[in-house]
Amino acid sequence: MINVILRYTNLMLITLLVLSFVSFFLAYLFPGQPIENLTGIKINTMPENYASSFSYQSGETLLVQYWHYMGELFAGNWGYSFSSGLPLYEEISYVLPASIELSAYALILSIVIGIPLGFLAALKHHKLPDYLLLSISVIGYSIPVFWLALLVILIFSLQFGLFPLSGRISLFFDVPNVTGFILVDVLLSDIHDKRAAVFNVIRHLILPTLSIALVTTTLIIRITRRSVIETMNMEFIKAAYARGLTARQVLFRHGIRNALMPIFPLLAMQFTTLLTNAMIVETIFSWPGLGNWLIQAIYHQDYPAIRAGMLTVSVLVVVFTMSIELTIRLMDPKRRRLKHATI
Repeated sequence: MINVILRYTNLMLITLLVLSFVSFFLAYLFPGQPIENLTGIKINTMPENYASSFSYQSGETLLVQYWHYMGELFAGNWGYSFSSGLPLYEEISYVLPASIELSAYALILSIVIGIPLGFLAALKHHKLPDYLLLSISVIGYSIPVFWLALLVILIFSLQFGLFPLSGRISLFFDVPNVTGFILVDVLLSDIHDKRAAVFNVIRHLILPTLSIALVTTTLIIRITRRSVIETMNMEFIKAAYARGLTARQVLFRHGIRNALMPIFPLLAMQFTTLLTNAMIVETIFSWPGLGNWLIQAIYHQDYPAIRAGMLTVSVLVVVFTMSIELTIRLMDPKRRRLKHATI
């Protein structure tokens, strides 16, 4: 167990080290002066000797500059935005929870819908429900996320007026930013009409969450279906039937637990897809998350913001994926016995 933890920790640290070096090197690839792209402060507005005395040590070698760059990252000094002039650490800390919240709700919705439908398709293998669910999953997986988001806006917002077009909450509600998760902040606040605020937040969440969850739900249906079919054809399932257990008893005692175990690692891998789709949907729904913030940074050629945003997304994906994979490997004895070369 200790060897597995050490191997995954080393792999994660090496990956994060490479990502940090790539983000540092982007300052030299973007147009303009590297010191401007690192600090977010224009040279013509810098105080005298600021570039040479700043802790990035712009006059030293690249390795020395990278060493000081890492020190600044850990100190929370990520530079300033060209467009807003605010510290990037504060801006990312403000928009990142919105993206995580949207992705988390979409993942929960996908699991709640996808796993039961996957079991239904597997238990009705080669029958009408199986064919219908497979057809729906193929169609859902083929629909581009941005097109689906525009379609639901056209139908449910513009045509029927059931849901709002954009934003996280109506401007009528003044909710203090405590955790960054709007639904949690509303529940923790002491605003006058909390029930109406919660209902308003849910109405703002429905369309972007559904747009993101569609692709992941179709993947979960197919993954669950395949896992259940393989599990129900194993020898221990046949032995359970031979002992006189009913189909219901076999499913609940042996089938569900053994079918779900291979699914969890694959579900963790869907986080990257969810986060990518969330960044696309945020722009369409004007959701104030990291994706929308990055798109605005690209429009304004805000190179320090692009550098910091790309590093944040990369680190978040790597840490989450590695952590989930390590947890599953420690919990599953079969995966713990895998060879070293399979990492």
